[in-house]
Amino acid sequence: MTISLTFILIGLTLLVSYQAFNNQDMKYKLAFHPSSVAEFGEWYRFLTSGFVHNDWGHLILNMYVFYLFGSALEPVFTQVIFDPLIGRLVFIFFYLSAIIMADIPTFFKYRNNAGYSSVGASGATSALVMAYILFAPWDWFIFPPLPGVIFAVGYIWYSSYMSRRGGDLIAHEAHLWGAVYGVVFMLAVAAIFQPGLLDFFLMRLMDGPEMPKF
Repeated sequence: MTISLTFILIGLTLLVSYQAFNNQDMKYKLAFHPSSVAEFGEWYRFLTSGFVHNDWGHLILNMYVFYLFGSALEPVFTQVIFDPLIGRLVFIFFYLSAIIMADIPTFFKYRNNAGYSSVGASGATSALVMAYILFAPWDWFIFPPLPGVIFAVGYIWYSSYMSRRGGDLIAHEAHLWGAVYGVVFMLAVAAIFQPGLLDFFLMRLMDGPEMPKF
């Protein structure tokens, strides 16, 4: 029986985050700290920051979102686009690269600000959510109660707006660019390996909304 990569990554994140809750020095060393990356070349922070979180609420929310959308997308990679082995490799690459890509704009914005740091898998989970919405643009979200495509537009607009505004200690840049990366990555994979999926995405979008089912 093949173990889900989604569960493996969630388990690893839970383990690392729990250890960091009880070890602030570990949390600091793994956090995304752009000025340390720029000054000391600590490039590993681009990746390790996705496995530590501020508190239990932050961790549980991210892992719940990861569970919902990772579980939905992993079979797409392993059964629809690729064979199981290649699909698992591409899925894990997608998740890990989303953590990194979501922080690149943040690095350039804050590399000279020693007081800025961030943690969490929000950039990667944003990528998963947006990639999923391509497959089911009119599926209703429970919270907020909106069709996926409307949620996606609102999420990107809000993240962009708050990124410019700032002031609330939330890494909106990571949310924004993680979301953008999720769409770009999935469209690129579809175009290269399963071009028919592009027609499927368009067809699902053109199907229009359905009434919510609660």
